[in-house]
Amino acid sequence: MTKLPNILLIYTGGTIGMVKDYKTGSLKAFNFNKLLEHIPEVHHLKCLIESTTFDVPIDSSNMDPDNWVVLAEIIEKNYDKFDGFVVLHGSDTMSYTASAISFMFENLSKPIIFTGSQLPIGDLRTDAKENLITSIEIASANTNGVPVVSEVCLYFEYKLYRANRTTKMNAEHFQAFMSYNYPTLCESGVHLKFFKQYLQKNPIDKKLKVIKNLNKNILILKIFPGIQKSTVESILNINGLKGVILETYGSGNAPSTDWFLNLLQEAINKGIHIINVTQCAGGSVIMGRYETSVALESIGIISGYDITTESALAKLMYLLGMNIPKNEFKSIFETSLRGELTQVL
Repeated sequence: MTKLPNILLIYTGGTIGMVKDYKTGSLKAFNFNKLLEHIPEVHHLKCLIESTTFDVPIDSSNMDPDNWVVLAEIIEKNYDKFDGFVVLHGSDTMSYTASAISFMFENLSKPIIFTGSQLPIGDLRTDAKENLITSIEIASANTNGVPVVSEVCLYFEYKLYRANRTTKMNAEHFQAFMSYNYPTLCESGVHLKFFKQYLQKNPIDKKLKVIKNLNKNILILKIFPGIQKSTVESILNINGLKGVILETYGSGNAPSTDWFLNLLQEAINKGIHIINVTQCAGGSVIMGRYETSVALESIGIISGYDITTESALAKLMYLLGMNIPKNEFKSIFETSLRGELTQVL
């Protein structure tokens, strides 16, 4: 008799587990056990399902690295007992959390699928049921006992994405997420159609390692026309700052004024790591393509290539927490660790 996959459902909070307070009209979290009462269909899936929840479910706007560690520890504690994990999470910061978990879990050999919904599960037109049921199916999918998926993914509105390639691009449509720079991993129709050539092929014989030391002393600096020297100067001189995600124009372009480049150079000289990430939804940073990025390359700015801002932030926290020597940091960041970027040679 074939052993049924054992799936752990983890509820962190978010719209999928919300009900409407009809006195105020606002949404509030409710007892997670009642969530499954709204979806009796899960009992017909070919797997065993257990569930757990954060002690206090939180809105994803309140999600932070400390919560990422709590989630990582839940998965780590139950890793040997279960064949796959489905994490229910608010959509606003789902790409941040899912990206972080992808870096925190080294030698992952089981699926961790993030999902949620745009409408509460009790709503008539909710997208919650399909997202949850299919996420469980994907987490259960295996070939001769070996999981089809062995990486951290995000499932929403009939599509499975590599989590650290996603960004939330719509606050109202059911198709809330996109992966602009990496193909879809699976599509849900009458059948689940996996595109196995795009899936991570992780080793199944290496011991899982969970990294929980994340350095939060970083910030995102978005370049815009008219940005002032005093603004950049004050930001780069924040006490304890260790890393900056520099959101630039197009393929990695930024102002070439002396004051701007000098401030960046001073920051780098102080040991602050600066990552060049494009503001564009799709495409890649290619420093040196245009004159306005040649100077960035020459002073030692790190290329994020086609990484998302969400993934760059998570990767920067992760690598800073590992205390990597300064002379090695650039090459490591510019290397794909979990399939999060495509290096342009």
